[in-house]
Amino acid sequence: MTVSELFENIRKKRSFLCVGLDSDIALIPDCLKDMEDPVFEFNRNIIEYTHSYTIAYKPNIAFYECRGASGWISLEKTVAYIRSNYPDIFIIADAKRGDIGNTSNMYAQAFFKYMDFDAVTIAPYMGEDSISPFLAFPNKYVILLALTSNKGANDFQLFENISGERLFERVIKQSLTWAGNDRLMYVVGATKAEMFLDIRKLIPEHFLLVPGVGAQGGSLQEVAKKGMNNSCGLLVNSSRAIIFADSSQNFAIVAETKAKEIQQEMGELLREHKLI
Repeated sequence: MTVSELFENIRKKRSFLCVGLDSDIALIPDCLKDMEDPVFEFNRNIIEYTHSYTIAYKPNIAFYECRGASGWISLEKTVAYIRSNYPDIFIIADAKRGDIGNTSNMYAQAFFKYMDFDAVTIAPYMGEDSISPFLAFPNKYVILLALTSNKGANDFQLFENISGERLFERVIKQSLTWAGNDRLMYVVGATKAEMFLDIRKLIPEHFLLVPGVGAQGGSLQEVAKKGMNNSCGLLVNSSRAIIFADSSQNFAIVAETKAKEIQQEMGELLREHKLI
């Protein structure tokens, strides 16, 4: 999927919502737990009821890996279901990989060749040779961790060198020598909304994957005000506030309602920025 196709889908759906499939088997409704693959059935229902309001889905790989082989089967079935039924959806593997080149090559094959994700989140600490194997796959995206929403982000990401350059800024500047906005995106947490103006000075055209809206306290209004560009440039993630909004047999209907509420707010923001 190209950047222009992604933007067209944003305009069509009047949304830049990414739904995080952090599908914790301990939290899914009891009505599903006797099924052969309760996690896949949960995901399938969430996707069926929310896809009209959603640009992307983002399975967090940890919630599947922790279940061993059965978790990977649930993940594979989820990706295949989206591909078969909703080909306009952008699928992100929230894997946070990043290792020496030959290992990264195996990770890239796993997520791009075997699993057919559109994008994967990568920790850039090990530098260019840990990223380049992912960039070898055409029409796929690397989403680099730049400025995250967790408290521990202050430990390293905001560290300044003697020139006053913060580490997350160094990461962004260096990565621009590896690829352009047609291959690179960045994770920027919604709880760091005051930083979006600084980030947009460095990467005005790139898409940003933005966690932290909702349960973590980030403001959608602030993110849009400071981070939106001429092609929207935002994929704002919501996980728990949508997928675990209800634990009854009506969980998917409630998830639809929550996704629609966010989509309607996003539509207003897109109109305010004259993008639709």
